[in-house]
Amino acid sequence: MQNTRLQHSPAAERNQTPILERLLALLAPAGAALEIASGTGQHAAHFAAALPGWTWQPTDLQDTHFGSITGWAEQAQAHNVCAPLRLDVLQNPWPADGPAFGAPFDLVYCANMLHIAPWACCAGLMQGAARHLAAGGHLVTYGPYLEDGVPTAPGNLAFDASLRAQDAAWGIRRIEDVMAVAASAGLQLAARHSMPANNLLLVWTHAACHP
Repeated sequence: MQNTRLQHSPAAERNQTPILERLLALLAPAGAALEIASGTGQHAAHFAAALPGWTWQPTDLQDTHFGSITGWAEQAQAHNVCAPLRLDVLQNPWPADGPAFGAPFDLVYCANMLHIAPWACCAGLMQGAARHLAAGGHLVTYGPYLEDGVPTAPGNLAFDASLRAQDAAWGIRRIEDVMAVAASAGLQLAARHSMPANNLLLVWTHAACHP
């Protein structure tokens, strides 16, 4: 019987397999992951089920997603998914409720947040990831981006316009702007991967890891 708690994102269902392929190539067999803006929880369940050596900590600003996050993990029998926590990237320390995270994370993962959040959230994400990433750890961001010197796909131009029409604080971000914010937090872009539907998967690391 369908779990009535489950929220469903068609985009998350479409992109979870290509994203997982990149994660499998990037990550060690075991580690600890923190997911920012988990939303429906489909990614947490799919990735954790395929990465049994990892613990996966889902978070979201809205606790209305928590039942869905838990439900997808249960359906996938992903027992390495922790109970979701409320996290606001603009707050320090993380998470927003309960005790601050203690042990560092080997992966901080954030998909499709930067363009549907105020620009200040980019700095919040980068600064928080820099605080909580283990040495040699990775921040992975996924979504559409604008790039200087690279023609923007018509679909992304239309998507950007629709986002800004919904909220003037939203919009697809320039990679160069994100890189500058990351650098201020001590992170740098280590890899750029083209993904389906005109999205990019970006891998960020502590700048100290790349002398």
